[in-house]
Amino acid sequence: MTSPDFDFDFDVDAFLQRPLTARIATDGPTVRPVWYLWEDGAFWVLTGPWAGLFRRVRDDPSVALVVDECEPATGLVRQVIARGRAALVPFDVPRGRRKLTRYLGADEDRWDPRFLRYLHDDPAERGTVWLCLAPVSLSARDLSYVVAR
Repeated sequence: MTSPDFDFDFDVDAFLQRPLTARIATDGPTVRPVWYLWEDGAFWVLTGPWAGLFRRVRDDPSVALVVDECEPATGLVRQVIARGRAALVPFDVPRGRRKLTRYLGADEDRWDPRFLRYLHDDPAERGTVWLCLAPVSLSARDLSYVVAR
């Protein structure tokens, strides 16, 4: 749920519940696409020591993240931008299942096997963690326009 301190032109929680791809920026600068879960007023991104994102956030936790959509055919343009200090926190399987189900569907038998390892391997052994971003700044803009016909 969005913090009551934030006031927006559209339902940000509903927007962020959709399986959109976010882009997260770290010091460097480096920007990469990520799947995320918006839950408890925070963005949750799966990472670990195999990923550059893990190392960058461990060294400097200041990040920015954007989720947006742009549909030129309809003129729908909306964006959410979050900023803050990310934390690397222990991975929990139930949250991991909720995140992966958003993108891959409810039938785990149909998932690519590489995603199942996050739910069945020992996260401590693999080093799997969550990057958790509880934004200190969250902006949302509806920049939609009328399409010329």
